[in-house]
Amino acid sequence: MNPIDNKPRNTSAPSARGSLILLTFGLLVLAFLVAIDRPHWFTVKPATGTAAAMSYAGQAPDRS
Repeated sequence: MNPIDNKPRNTSAPSARGSLILLTFGLLVLAFLVAIDRPHWFTVKPATGTAAAMSYAGQAPDRS
C-alpha cells in the first residue's frame, strides 16, 4: 500500500502557471491579428533623407 501523504500541496502554482501561459498566448494572438491588419508596417523604407533621395534617383523615370 502507498503511505498517505499529509504534506500540504501548493495548488496555486499550477493555476498561476496556466494563467500566465494563457495570457501569453492571448497576447501573441492579439499581436498577430494587429500585424496582419497593417502590412505597411513591414515594408522597407529609407531611414534618412539621403537614402530616400538615392532610392528615388535609382528608380526608372515615369513614362506616362
